[in-house]
Amino acid sequence: MQADRVIRALSALAQEHRLAAFRLLVQAGDQGVAAGVLAEKLDVPPSSMSFHLAQLANAGLVTQRRESRSIIYSADYAAMNGLMGYLTENCCGGISCSENAECFPSSQRKSA
Repeated sequence: MQADRVIRALSALAQEHRLAAFRLLVQAGDQGVAAGVLAEKLDVPPSSMSFHLAQLANAGLVTQRRESRSIIYSADYAAMNGLMGYLTENCCGGISCSENAECFPSSQRKSA
């Protein structure tokens, strides 16, 4: 993932309502959620929600599709995984980061 895309993605997520909307979309899976439903769940005016979703779409974090009169938003899992991969590619001093590995800087690792 290119640094400029990472910056755009992190900038988009650095706002309370956008972060909350993205988390709901991740939980919703591929079926996605209508913009109006997101606005209702987050208690945000629909026009504000549209602005926030446009920011997430511009950052490449969400996709949208039209179903009848609704716009359905879904998390872009490839983009999310790319962002996470970029952020963690050099963690743990180059040691593979798995669920079982302890990812602490060497100064904080437990000694045997």
